Amino acid sequence: MAVEKPRSGLDNYEEFRDELDHEYDDVEEYVDLAADLRSVVTGEVRFDEYAQVLYATDGSIYKAKPAGVVLPRDAADVQNAVRVAAEHDVPIMARGAGSSLGGQAVGPGCVVLDMTTYMDDILEIDADRQRARVQPGVVQDHFDEAAEEYGLKFAPDPASSNRATIGGGIGNNSTGAHSVRYGISDAYTEELDVVLADGSLIHTREVVLDSPEYEGIVSKNDREAEIYETVRAIVEENAEEIEERYPDLKRNVSGYNLNKVVYENEDGEDVINLSKLFVGAESTLGVIVEAEISLVTLPEKTALVLYCFDDLIETLEAVPEALEFEPSAVELMDSEVFRLARESEQFAQYEEPIPDGTEATLMLEYDSELHDDFEEAVGRTNEHFVENGDAFDALEAYTEEDQADLWKLRKAAIPLLMSLEGDPKPYPFIEDATVPPEELAEYVEKFMDVLEDHDTSAAYFAHAGSGTLHIRPILNLKDDGGIQTMQSITDAVTDLVLEHEGSFSGEHGDGLARTAFNPKMYGDDLWQAFKDVKSVFDPDWRMNPGKVVYTDEEPTDMRENLRYGHAYASIEPQTKLDFSDEGGFSHLVELCNGCGTCRQTDDVMCPTYRGMKDEIATTRGRANMLRSAISGDLPEEEMYSERFQEEVLDLCVGCKGCKSDCPTGVDLAKLKAETKYQYYEREGVGLRSRLFGNIDTLSKVGSALAPVSNLGPKLPGSRLVMEKVAGIAADRELPSFRQESFQDWFAKRGPRVDPDAADRKVVLFPDTYTNYSYPRPGKAAVRVLESAGVHVTVPEDVGPSGRAAFSVGMLDDAEERAVANIEKFAEYVDQGYEIVSLEPSDAVMFQDEYLDLAPSATAEKVAGHSYGITEYMDTYRLVEELPLEETDETLAYHGHCHQKATGRDHHAVGVLRRAGYAVDPLDTTCCGMAGSFGYEAEHYDLSKSIGERLYEKIDESDGNPVAPGASCRSQIGDRNEPSEKPPHPIEKVNELLPAR
Repeated sequence: MAVEKPRSGLDNYEEFRDELDHEYDDVEEYVDLAADLRSVVTGEVRFDEYAQVLYATDGSIYKAKPAGVVLPRDAADVQNAVRVAAEHDVPIMARGAGSSLGGQAVGPGCVVLDMTTYMDDILEIDADRQRARVQPGVVQDHFDEAAEEYGLKFAPDPASSNRATIGGGIGNNSTGAHSVRYGISDAYTEELDVVLADGSLIHTREVVLDSPEYEGIVSKNDREAEIYETVRAIVEENAEEIEERYPDLKRNVSGYNLNKVVYENEDGEDVINLSKLFVGAESTLGVIVEAEISLVTLPEKTALVLYCFDDLIETLEAVPEALEFEPSAVELMDSEVFRLARESEQFAQYEEPIPDGTEATLMLEYDSELHDDFEEAVGRTNEHFVENGDAFDALEAYTEEDQADLWKLRKAAIPLLMSLEGDPKPYPFIEDATVPPEELAEYVEKFMDVLEDHDTSAAYFAHAGSGTLHIRPILNLKDDGGIQTMQSITDAVTDLVLEHEGSFSGEHGDGLARTAFNPKMYGDDLWQAFKDVKSVFDPDWRMNPGKVVYTDEEPTDMRENLRYGHAYASIEPQTKLDFSDEGGFSHLVELCNGCGTCRQTDDVMCPTYRGMKDEIATTRGRANMLRSAISGDLPEEEMYSERFQEEVLDLCVGCKGCKSDCPTGVDLAKLKAETKYQYYEREGVGLRSRLFGNIDTLSKVGSALAPVSNLGPKLPGSRLVMEKVAGIAADRELPSFRQESFQDWFAKRGPRVDPDAADRKVVLFPDTYTNYSYPRPGKAAVRVLESAGVHVTVPEDVGPSGRAAFSVGMLDDAEERAVANIEKFAEYVDQGYEIVSLEPSDAVMFQDEYLDLAPSATAEKVAGHSYGITEYMDTYRLVEELPLEETDETLAYHGHCHQKATGRDHHAVGVLRRAGYAVDPLDTTCCGMAGSFGYEAEHYDLSKSIGERLYEKIDESDGNPVAPGASCRSQIGDRNEPSEKPPHPIEKVNELLPAR
């Protein structure tokens, strides 16, 4: 059956660009090429400077500016693009999510085919045959979600599966943590539709040698016939070398798959299947436009056990023993990973169970297809490794939650390492060398000697069960000495790999990082065979040149095309915000390693990408644009152009999701605020920004004039005038104002708990929305807190938080408000009060942004005593003090992105559950309103598109929606007109208090 793909929001970025009406001039060198492509391609053709920057990098250490980008809609577009590129003698390259670590997805002067925008359909899932047909741009996690309905999955599971495409995985021959059980992508790639270098389309599949079908293929006088005959001859002529030189490993994704293209099938027939040759070819032989893949059944349950050792080498020596117990995964982590996790606010909770003295751990997974009794299986390995072996402890995990925590710790290794301060970083260039598991301990001992000889170090982690450890030496690649050290280490490590009959790449492929060493790894005869394969498929060597093979005239050199080479330099601007914790503005920008996690569809980051599905809407895209602006790849003034502001920065909603979800913590919201500020310093603040930045003042006036002020937006034509004059979307419902503010209500009512008798005292901050438009959460909070014995005051001597001004880049205003509030809040704190906010964005403002706007010991004191309302109640377990009635209601909780980004979102769920509600925490990103973003005319459609993801999650849940953010409640309430806005969590707690 065909499967409907996930929603892609706006049809494309072109619609948004057209509305902005900027100039998009093609780079002069490629004007004719771009014009010819547009004449034959129905998809999008982008050859401007921005497109070149956005596609110049991937997840590797490399950068190479392409000619331009084509977003094909179908196979015919790919064929036409390939033909036009050939006519202009320009290289061409296919690209998926751009998450590759070897530099496969970048190429100087290439026409890049981005297969992810339109060619992302799941065409069919045949559950009976355990097969599926997909287009190359399908994200693997999206596919697995669809296949789960049939109890199936695509077996290779790279860590990047939440954004990596199946087409990219085939091109790379990807695998993951479960390769000890399932192997790699070539085992599951059955048939392909491929566009060759001349634009012709072939269908590859298993063909019996010398059968009528085979004879029919080779009898034709065309490229396909020549390919079949040449590949067969190459394999037969090099049979002995193939047998001798290809390593006998679960993983080898280096070179061309000459050892797998001709084989004996299950029926005992000798067959040739060119599909196997395209797997791992990195689009150097052709462009895959459709794939038929085989699937495996999905185990119903799994269990994990983590063995703790006090010595790394003893841990590695235990790996081959672990494999005897039929695990589905065997993963290793060392003490450096644990140290970094322990010092990380984000990952410390996952490291906490690791006992002191642990130098390394071995994590074994068991699945229900291989083991009927998990406790028995774990008991046997406990006996072997703990009672009779070198492990001193074991941590067992049987629930999904406990297993998820261990996997999060394991997958935290790379982000933790990449977040190291300074220019030296643990770079990926030899990280997936693979040796037989029984030789892993000896190999690592010698590897340590290599690192010591080069005066550097590394952490050790990853797929020990298949002999693949991710070892990333720490180097400074902005320094020529560091670059030469990289080459020297690689040369020494390849010697080690050959000595242990291993593979130089067991996971991440050749690319620009490892291709240069293929002659050394395979010998002269197979190297020539690789070149012959390349020549028959691609006679002019234009398909992703320099990967897997190279010409003698243009050899691949791992030291060239580096993102940060010795000539790299960047401008460090004078900033309003404090960037000292990040090492400076430029260092925070450069933390982006291009891994593409911002293209994922879970967690918070990145909502605008999900709504628009374009590279420029990712955190990576914005970081690449900023880096290019501060390093000279773009003109110096480009960062302050209208186009840069509107297309790059204004598409960031400031959700802060990248601060927590980005593996290296690239805080784009902070970078945006600073850059917008610098822009305003040059150009002045626009009318709409001033209106939104001073929304508290406007709301105060609106409240004073209510209800008359609420009539204005309802007058015929008034909303169209607002859109034309101020850019405020005519279709967006505006908040109404209350004549009595929340502060006025409390001043009349007064506190009901004596401060001298109270155990706790709270300053309840009157945020703008609660104060002037929707006071119910404020009133509910007062009643709940006082019912728990807390003295509450609602101050009249504090100003707005400054969040609105900060969000639009009005940092002088935000700083002024921060300084005043810090001083006033500090006085309250000194009197024993805590600062509590109903609006999550204000709470995080006090906890986080105030430290950037006005860093001081006083600001830190205020931050340490500031809470969101449910965070405060959860921290001090106040629900237990409340006389609550029972309820059987289920709530669908949509958390606020700022609290998610700072690790505080779980408090609301805990409070609601202890209050008696069943709670379904929705896996959602930003709601799409994001303060003023959803009110802006040019962003209204994108805001609604982002909101669709939230609506879908609400519809899938059995619970009634509840959300702490005012913007979130507005977005949900605006879904169907008219609609009741969902309540704040504190309102639901208040509902369970006995009626007075």
